[in-house]
Amino acid sequence: MELDLKLTSKEINEIMWSCGKTLSTAESCTAGRISAAITAVPGSSDYFKGGLICYSDQIKQNFLNVDEKIIEEKTSVCEDVVRQMVIGANELFGTDYALAISGFAGPGGPDGGRSGVLVGTIWIAVGNKDNIQTRVIEEDNGRDKNLSSATSIAIHMLHDYLKENCPKEQKIEEL
Repeated sequence: MELDLKLTSKEINEIMWSCGKTLSTAESCTAGRISAAITAVPGSSDYFKGGLICYSDQIKQNFLNVDEKIIEEKTSVCEDVVRQMVIGANELFGTDYALAISGFAGPGGPDGGRSGVLVGTIWIAVGNKDNIQTRVIEEDNGRDKNLSSATSIAIHMLHDYLKENCPKEQKIEEL
């Protein structure tokens, strides 16, 4: 794992410990890479409840309640799907926050490009039902680089989201 990912995951660990909240993931194209980066830091088991590798649309629908009609209309690589994946992961794992990712990493999409979604298009979402932030990557540098870049961007996005939205626990001082 890259040093940058380790350092950022360590900072995520510190934020999560200080705010006392929980985290889960729903990963399609990265197939567990994001969860691996988060759990590479000792103590992550205190707040990281689990992750679902939802490579197929059927798993997204059955476990995360992603709307089949949205996938049919827009494909599984769209903002609406990753938003629903965040909400579904939070519900599935009973967590405060979730990170979700879905994309076409390459070298070719499952439908041979007929959907209109270009290889290298990857959607990321982080948050909860009340506050979800999204980002799209639209750059094809080959499968390995696409997945590495998406993992890094997702971890940094999670870090920034938590810094902004994860309040520190209020400690009651004894009198």
